[in-house]
Amino acid sequence: MNDFLDIRLDRDSRTPLYLQIRNAIRDLITEQLLPTGFRLPPERRLAVSIGVNRSTVVKAYEELAAEGLIQSHVGRGTLVAGGNEVQGRDAWKTSLPMRWTHLFNRQAARVNDPLISDLLSQLTQADTINLAAGVPAAEFYPASGFARICSEMLACKPQELLEYSAPQGIIELRSYLARHMRERGASLGSDGILVTSGSQQGLELIARIMVEPGDTVIVEEPSYPGAMQVLRAAGARLVGVPLDNNGIRIDILEQLMHRYRPKLFYTMPAFQNPSGMSMSEGDCRAVLDLSYRYHVPVVEDDAYCEIYFGSQRRPSLFATDVCGAVLYLNTFSKMMFPGLRVGWAAGPPEVIRQMTLLRQLADINTGTLPQAVLAEYCRQGLLANHLAMIREQYRQRRDAALQALSDFAPPGMSWNEPEGGFYIWCHLPPGAGGEMLLRICRNAQVGFVPGEAFFADGNSGSDHIRISYSRCHPAAIRTGVERVCAAVRKLIKEQGNPRSGRQNAEGLAPLAML
Repeated sequence: MNDFLDIRLDRDSRTPLYLQIRNAIRDLITEQLLPTGFRLPPERRLAVSIGVNRSTVVKAYEELAAEGLIQSHVGRGTLVAGGNEVQGRDAWKTSLPMRWTHLFNRQAARVNDPLISDLLSQLTQADTINLAAGVPAAEFYPASGFARICSEMLACKPQELLEYSAPQGIIELRSYLARHMRERGASLGSDGILVTSGSQQGLELIARIMVEPGDTVIVEEPSYPGAMQVLRAAGARLVGVPLDNNGIRIDILEQLMHRYRPKLFYTMPAFQNPSGMSMSEGDCRAVLDLSYRYHVPVVEDDAYCEIYFGSQRRPSLFATDVCGAVLYLNTFSKMMFPGLRVGWAAGPPEVIRQMTLLRQLADINTGTLPQAVLAEYCRQGLLANHLAMIREQYRQRRDAALQALSDFAPPGMSWNEPEGGFYIWCHLPPGAGGEMLLRICRNAQVGFVPGEAFFADGNSGSDHIRISYSRCHPAAIRTGVERVCAAVRKLIKEQGNPRSGRQNAEGLAPLAML
């Protein structure tokens, strides 16, 4: 089989083995030596025949699939896709469609995870209890106050509000954000603020100015999938540092920094997505000490810092930093409404300047109108009142979810009790895997996110699920959690039957993530 595929590996080459395998198979397909419908050897068999790990072949097949050259079919294996083009002067007569996937660059091929778009598509499904999407509740959107200010400002100065604005953001909003962060202890002026189209754009800009293909970036494990997508798209090699019941494993973080000398460390210190955990003050100091010692910048994603249920918000790494080693990201999407698409990045002015230059190539500036209306909304003190209201509402929803878990969870199932944010991280009993559980819960019209979505290797986390309580009313939360727990009991019972267990393990195709 290997001789027929003619895969020859150069183990002294700087090209990774999985790319060598991809290139060899790609050449065979494009040179029409492998016809459409040809069945490639199973990953494990090919790995044995060429002397590599199965995961290496899996990555090569994933690359080929992203380029549209192969397709996997349940029960049929992995087949060569498409059709053979006619060569020569008469090729135009075939009228074959353009095969765009062959023309995508490597960065486009890496962006193939549908998790976020699939999550957003779930929001409009009224028949499903959505414990998956971590978005604010629509009934809490401050629509009336925002609309009033928008109408008043458009009546006064429509031309100014409908023009382009400075790529770094309008000065009114940047000045407010700088004051807001100084109140939290940061030493910052408006020149250290970049207004972005959500915090996701801020992370993308950081990745684009700092990460070279092959660079190592450390992420928490579990971690936010959207951030991992952005970093992978930049070519980063992701290495996970685990969280345990006491928080981030500082000892392992130090080992990873010493071994890999990473380009960045990405973290969510406050009410982390998905675990809901927060760094202790001691861990915050330890992270900064390691950052200084190994000269590794820290990217702090603080999206949930204002959704706290105690008496005061948590201190930020950025405010504690004394060496200018932390780049800060935040967004109004979780505080107000996600369609606003206004966030900000904060950091040393030289970093903000470089990010600003790059963002001009992407979208020139964040919309002038939403920036101006938001700045006035905050100036009038409406944001503070709104935040006080939603903190109480989300606390009630968290309590409803925790009570439902206490009432309905089977033995062996455990969970955290978050002090803020949107998420409860549940550990499943033995025999209950997140993907199979999702199949059952879809039939029961309730959704959550399986744990695998939050791990850099895409395989760990099958014994966890993330439940979000932000979107649903307390009564719906209770019903949804009850359905999830019933599905866990059902799955444990089925897995306890050896025959049933084999059927579940082999008979179900992998599920697309919510």
